[in-house]
Amino acid sequence: MVELSDFELSRRNLLLGSAATIALGAKPGAAGAQMPPSMTPAAAEGAPTTAKVSFTVNGATRDLELDTRTTLLDALREHLHLTGSKKGCDQGQCGACTVIVDGRRIASCLSLAVMHEGDEITTIEGLGTPDKLHPMQAAFVKHDGYQCGYCTPGQICSAVAVLDEIKAGIPSHVTADLMAKPELTNAELRERMSGNICRCGAYSNIAEAITEVAGRPA
Repeated sequence: MVELSDFELSRRNLLLGSAATIALGAKPGAAGAQMPPSMTPAAAEGAPTTAKVSFTVNGATRDLELDTRTTLLDALREHLHLTGSKKGCDQGQCGACTVIVDGRRIASCLSLAVMHEGDEITTIEGLGTPDKLHPMQAAFVKHDGYQCGYCTPGQICSAVAVLDEIKAGIPSHVTADLMAKPELTNAELRERMSGNICRCGAYSNIAEAITEVAGRPA
């Protein structure tokens, strides 16, 4: 008589358990029976899927009715046709979608549009025009911080916010003295801009542009 080892018995039990679970899941109504009442399709039918939101974008009040799952980035690009903010990784890691909300920079791909009721939003289109560039835009042109240009809108929005942060005395992770006003050192600049990735590798040019706008020789 052949005896099964403990390993084989454990493996057999695992396979039997898996088969039973699959069979239960395939049974009509089984999934619904395990779902909390508040999450059943019947309960979800009454939940609102759209909402109205009003915010100021580049100085103009914009009123939208959106799917509640719409990100701020998609609201700007798809509904307001402000395509300067780019969709890169769509995970908040590349910084191409950076915009300024109430003076603070955020990754707009990670924020729902309905969360920004009454907020003041500035995109790259609101910083300057082709005829009258924002000083940071002009510096990027001068120092060739654009290169391919895809990440540039987010880079410029971040750069503008970085200078405002330093002027306001907001420290970063590399600020040595938290009681003193931060200085725009190379370490400070790299730390504060680290959330914006440039595949072209134009980091040194970008740093020179920011430094010039800050009033220091590049």
